Amino acid sequence: MRRVTSFVALAARRRYARRMAKRPGLPVALTIAGSDSGGGAGAQADLKTFAALGVHGASVITCLTAQNPDGVRGIQPASPVMVNHQLAAVFAGFQPRAVKTGMLLSAEIIHEVVVFLSLMKRTPPLVVDPVMVATSGARLLEPEAVELLKRELLPLATLLTPNIPEAEALTGFAIAEPEDLRTVARLLHNNFGCAVLVKGGHLADTKSAVDIFYDGRTELLLSAPFIRGVSTHGTGCTYSAAIAAHLARGCDLPTAVTRGKEFITQAIARSVQAGRHPVLNWFWRR
Repeated sequence: MRRVTSFVALAARRRYARRMAKRPGLPVALTIAGSDSGGGAGAQADLKTFAALGVHGASVITCLTAQNPDGVRGIQPASPVMVNHQLAAVFAGFQPRAVKTGMLLSAEIIHEVVVFLSLMKRTPPLVVDPVMVATSGARLLEPEAVELLKRELLPLATLLTPNIPEAEALTGFAIAEPEDLRTVARLLHNNFGCAVLVKGGHLADTKSAVDIFYDGRTELLLSAPFIRGVSTHGTGCTYSAAIAAHLARGCDLPTAVTRGKEFITQAIARSVQAGRHPVLNWFWRR
């Protein structure tokens, strides 16, 4: 009886192994970002975006925030050692095909991320969303961390995705009209060597949400109707996460950016109500 049972168990294990061999794979994307307790931005928004685009999302949490679309009530950073442990665990188990950074908060956390990525033999495409200030006005990047971001992280980036206040802070150039977006995109590319997507959603008195992509050879003007009266909480996180998801799926950078623009435009246009807040509709494609 024991022998028969062992044969049955062995056959069952073989059938299971064959099924596992046929299981379809998902590309993996990693977000290195803060946690948003309201679920509208940060790592939560990134993971929803990855899921909506058919990508397995992994996360490295840089800090906890107590927040909702009205504002940030508190921030507690993760230790640099814990950031390193999370990075090591994710790369050992999943080998992400694209990485994006969001809220990094401190120079110590930025340094930990830079050291880890620099020691890799082959770094996946890196999208850097230079999260500096929340939509509500709370500072999300400490002043002393800005220079380290510019000096150490941005040279590793495949794509930098600043909004207008962030682009102005990184260049010192005031942006007043759409043509200024082109100037700043070139300045940032020349300064840091990476492709740049300058997001123009903060431009005043405009009927279109205009973004400029520039990688040194290709320039794209990405335009969509400006949708008023909708919360913009989490739009920057979602936009950059959508780009990272498409990179993980094998798209080239201009295609990933174009598809990311389409995704965030529809997520805004089809926003829904959650509690007393309007939120992005990450699953509009369904």
